[in-house]
Amino acid sequence: MRSLYLLFCALFSFVAQAQSVLNVVDFGAKNDSSALATTAIKEAISKASQAGGGTVYFPPGTYLTGPIHLKSNITLFIEAGAELCFSDNFDHYLPMVPSRWEGTMVTNFSPFIYAYEAENIRITGRGTLNGNGKKWWAYSEVHVKNSPESTWQKEFHKLNKEVLHPDLPGWVERGFLRPPFIQPMYCKNVRIDGITIKNSPFWTVNPEFCDNVTVDGVTINNPPSPNTDGINPESCSNVHIANCHISVGDDCITIKSGKDRSGRKEARPAENYTITNCTMLSGHGGVVIGSEMSGDVKKIVISNCIFDGTDRGIRIKTARGRGGVVEDIQVSNIVMKNIKQQAIVLDMQYAKTEIEPVTERTPIFRNIHLSNITAQGEQAGYLNGLEEMPIENVSFSNVVMETKTGFDIRASKGITFTNVSVNPVAGPAIFASHVNGLQINGLQTAAARNVQTVLKFNHVKQAFISNCFIREPINTFLEASGSETESILLKSNDLRLVQRPLAINDTPEDAVILEE
Repeated sequence: MRSLYLLFCALFSFVAQAQSVLNVVDFGAKNDSSALATTAIKEAISKASQAGGGTVYFPPGTYLTGPIHLKSNITLFIEAGAELCFSDNFDHYLPMVPSRWEGTMVTNFSPFIYAYEAENIRITGRGTLNGNGKKWWAYSEVHVKNSPESTWQKEFHKLNKEVLHPDLPGWVERGFLRPPFIQPMYCKNVRIDGITIKNSPFWTVNPEFCDNVTVDGVTINNPPSPNTDGINPESCSNVHIANCHISVGDDCITIKSGKDRSGRKEARPAENYTITNCTMLSGHGGVVIGSEMSGDVKKIVISNCIFDGTDRGIRIKTARGRGGVVEDIQVSNIVMKNIKQQAIVLDMQYAKTEIEPVTERTPIFRNIHLSNITAQGEQAGYLNGLEEMPIENVSFSNVVMETKTGFDIRASKGITFTNVSVNPVAGPAIFASHVNGLQINGLQTAAARNVQTVLKFNHVKQAFISNCFIREPINTFLEASGSETESILLKSNDLRLVQRPLAINDTPEDAVILEE
């Protein structure tokens, strides 16, 4: 046994020596922020790379730096007490590099930490990355809109003559695109863990076209600021996000795969993602898919998370023109509190557009399943499909909603509620319009006394409502209207506290059947 132990120690020592640790201070980096450390960091990375890989180490102190470009087999280790403060001089992020910006392929300012076609890269430690984003936010919001074209915009337009612009004009045409904080592109085996990130100029952690990405135990704090999303893995495969704490100026975690023609040209889906054990505080959405999903989003699992104070909880969004498929999404074990708008959103009309024939421009939402969720906030849920492409096959099970309003479901088919409790302050527990194939089993509600109707249907076909339990006196259980309403069956519901089981308006007489 002693021989085996000595052998193990020898092997460990050999492996440790094979991967060198390079202290940036030894390369001339100042840890009192008195001078730019960009060159020293670059030299340390280059020397480690020449040796086949290694760790670039930042001892405690404050380092002022421009962009950092990683190479294969390189680890950045930011020690507790160390802070990398990134310069807010825009010229330091030139020359521009290949990038992706809100789903469009561009050549743009270098991301703060960037890697291209690298593998086995890591950013770790208990230190802090400070994006110093205030100047970026102010210039983007004020100067770009109201000032003559800058030298940065001229450079951008010179390098992006062939860019595939999004369908709707926006920032790409203006030509001043704030860079992401961390953006590895076309990389393999990427790991970011332990660190704290704050004040990002734009999206914070933004892997693009990467395989095997892990983001674990990361804290992201961005103040109210434009587009400072937390973690946005785009067109990646095999992504693992766990144990993160996020409070940002836009969405906390967002899954994307490219925008409009540019996204469809790249045709790289976001697939095989797991998101677990995270807390989200300030943000437009807790976990969001889209709206840039033109390359497809598939096989996503979101579990064991808390959203407290976000504008929305789970949000999936798109619009005509995007194209792409969102499918096979599982959401479970989520607690939502203080949600300012909807707890759950599936919206295919994120941008208002006119109906059009089904083509590659038509997005698809299908096979989305949500279970074991409790939520408190403004609205339980909003499903809004397209007339030409309804949302399809969505289920809610073991869900408890304490919200001001209930579910609003439009242009959808194959929607199932099982053991769901919805207790709205105003309006019905479930409103459905132009829905085909609706099953409600085991709905419970104790609606406020000013709520008059539990279910309100308009142009609903093929609905089965069973085993529902009304816990407080109410006027009407089901109000049905619309000439297209048909094949509604109610069976085995406890309606003892309901004054009127049915209210039928402008609907065929045999459209609704009530069985004891």
